[in-house]
Amino acid sequence: MKSVKALASIKQIRLTGLLYLLVIICAGFSQGYVRGTLIVPGNAVQTANNILQNKSLFQLGLTTDLIAFLLDVVISVFLYQIFKPFNKTLAMVSSAFRLIAHPAIGSLNLLNHYMALKVLGTSGMSGAFSEAQAQEMSSLLMEAHHYGYLIAGGFFGVHCLLLAMLIYKSNVFPKVFGGLLLGASAGYLIETFGNFNVPGYEGYTALIVGVAAALGEVGLTFYMITKGTTSSYKNLKELAL
Repeated sequence: MKSVKALASIKQIRLTGLLYLLVIICAGFSQGYVRGTLIVPGNAVQTANNILQNKSLFQLGLTTDLIAFLLDVVISVFLYQIFKPFNKTLAMVSSAFRLIAHPAIGSLNLLNHYMALKVLGTSGMSGAFSEAQAQEMSSLLMEAHHYGYLIAGGFFGVHCLLLAMLIYKSNVFPKVFGGLLLGASAGYLIETFGNFNVPGYEGYTALIVGVAAALGEVGLTFYMITKGTTSSYKNLKELAL
């Protein structure tokens, strides 16, 4: 292989897995716990009360999301370096979709999260809007954040698809993870396009994504941390030394 000397080190792969685990923890906390417990779909009053009564938790959710997106920049670069020797173009496109998904769209979408609290806690707005109107606006901003999250998920679904193809083309990780990431890709894309075009099944699509992502992303993450890579990749790495 012409690019054998460019193969990523085992330490780099394990570091990628560790960063990926931190992303999963941070994003899971923000989306699953913070917004999952504070946001009540269709109930602007209860949502506003939850946000105001748990202001620190709501702000922490934004912070952990931003940390996850910052880490995703590093992960995108590392994944490109890991798979570049096997297919440089595919690795670049895959990492580009990941960069657009969360570091770009996801980070900008956090403005909706922030402003949902801002409209409730800014005294200057009380003269322009009634309490009920501020609550409705806050709820609308959180709904906008939800749909922004779905748009980012569409890009991330394509990233998972391309990452699965890279796993099949290389010997870095067992090919079973390629199949699992295909499932994760399908889950993200079904949630994004399904919720936009066939509303009313959000609970089912969220369940599909949760299971598919747990099998694909979480599984690959722990493999990177514990195993690092396949034995054949390790042998290839030794030949390059």
